Amino acid sequence: MTDSSWGLGAGGTAAGQHAAGAASAYWQPVAAAVLLLALWPLQQALLQRDGGRTLVFALAIGLALGVVLQRSRFCFYCHARDWLQRDDPRGILAIILALAVGVVGMTVVQSSWVPNPQAGQLPPDMHIGPVSWVLVLAGLAFGAGMLVSGSCISAHWYRLAEGSAASPFALLGTALGFALGFQTWNPLYSLAVADAPVVWLPQHLGYGGALLLQLGVLAAWAAWVWQRHVQQRQRSLPLATAPMAATLAAPRSLPALWRSLWQGRWNYALGGLLVGLIATAAIVRMRPLGVTALLGSQVRGALQGQGWVPDRLNGLDGFAGCATLPAATWATPNALVLLGLLAGAFIAAFASRQFRPSLPTGRDAGRGLLGGVLLGWGAMTGIGCTVGTLLSGGMAGALSGWVFGAAMLLMLWLGFRLQTWWTSRA
Repeated sequence: MTDSSWGLGAGGTAAGQHAAGAASAYWQPVAAAVLLLALWPLQQALLQRDGGRTLVFALAIGLALGVVLQRSRFCFYCHARDWLQRDDPRGILAIILALAVGVVGMTVVQSSWVPNPQAGQLPPDMHIGPVSWVLVLAGLAFGAGMLVSGSCISAHWYRLAEGSAASPFALLGTALGFALGFQTWNPLYSLAVADAPVVWLPQHLGYGGALLLQLGVLAAWAAWVWQRHVQQRQRSLPLATAPMAATLAAPRSLPALWRSLWQGRWNYALGGLLVGLIATAAIVRMRPLGVTALLGSQVRGALQGQGWVPDRLNGLDGFAGCATLPAATWATPNALVLLGLLAGAFIAAFASRQFRPSLPTGRDAGRGLLGGVLLGWGAMTGIGCTVGTLLSGGMAGALSGWVFGAAMLLMLWLGFRLQTWWTSRA
C-alpha cells in the first residue's frame, strides 16, 4: 500500500471523506478513551513491581511513540523512497529534524551525566558501538531488508497494529535473522569488531564541537535536499504540490482540529519534531529507545536453551545498544516501550479508521520473511536498528550511528537505482 492511500494534511476534501469524518467525530474519541482505559489495570499492576514508576514511564513513552509513528507515517524506508524516487523531500527532512532535535536534547542531558566528556568516561547505557567494516555490512544488510520487506523494523511494528499482511512475516523473519546473527557474531567479532574503535564524538571534540559538527552536517544535508528539490521542480519534473500545500492548511475550529488528528496523516515536520522529543525524553528515566532488544533477547534465550546458539557471544553484552541478554522477567522498560508502541499504534489506527486487516498472499509472506531475515541480521550485527543505532546512537554523538545510517541509505539508493534500471528495460 502506498502512502497516497492514507491521504495528506487534513485528510482530503472529497465530499464522501468529509461526511465520513463528520460522522466519526462522535465515536472516535470514545473508542480511543476505551482503549486507553483498558491499559489502566496494567499500569496499576506495574506500579506494584520493583521499578514500577520507570515501567509505567516506559509504557507511556511507547504509547506516545506508537501514536506519533502511526499518525505521521514516520518510516525510514518510505521517507527515503519518497525522496530518492519521487523527489518529495518532506519525509527525509522530517528525519533530519528528528535527528537535530535529538542531538540538541541528548547533548543537554549527557552534559549533566558526564561533565567532562574528554576524561575517558562514556555516558551510561547510551548506544555507542564499535565502528568497523562489519557495522557497514550490517547497515547495508538492513537497508536491503527494508527494500525487500517494504519497511524498517519500527514501521513493521506499528503496521502490525494496523493489520498489515506482510508485517507478521517480516517480524518472524527478523527473529530468524537474529538467530543467524548470533551464529555469525563470534567469527565476525574476532575478525574485526574486537579491536574496532568505539567513537563518541564529544570525547574527541567536546560537547560544543560535537554539537556544531552534527548540526552542521544535518543542516548541509537538509540544504542540499531542498536545493535538489527546487532544481528538479525548475526542470518541470512531476511533483504533487497541491497535497504539500494541504499539509500546511490549519483547521479553522476546535472540532476541525480534533478531526484533523484522526484523518489523513500528521504534518511531516510535526512527526519529526515529536520523534526527536520522545527520544530525548526517554533517556531521562531509562535507556535510549530501541525496538529490537526484546525480540533479540527472546530469540537468544530460546535458542541458547536448546544449545543452538553459543553460550558466550564474545563482547556483545559489553557494548551499549539494543542488548540481547535474556532477561529474568518480561517486565523490562524495553518490553513496555514495545507494548506501548503497539497499543498506541492500534489506538491511533482504530480511531483514524486505518485498522484494515487483510489476508496475506504468498508474495506478502515471501518478501516479509526474506526482508525480515536481512533486517534481523543487520540489526543484531549492528547492535540496533534505525531507532536504536541510528536515532538513539546518532543523537548521542556515536559515530557508529552515523556510519550505520549512511550504509543503510547507500543501499536504499542503490536499490532504487536498480529498480529504475530494471523497470526501464521491461
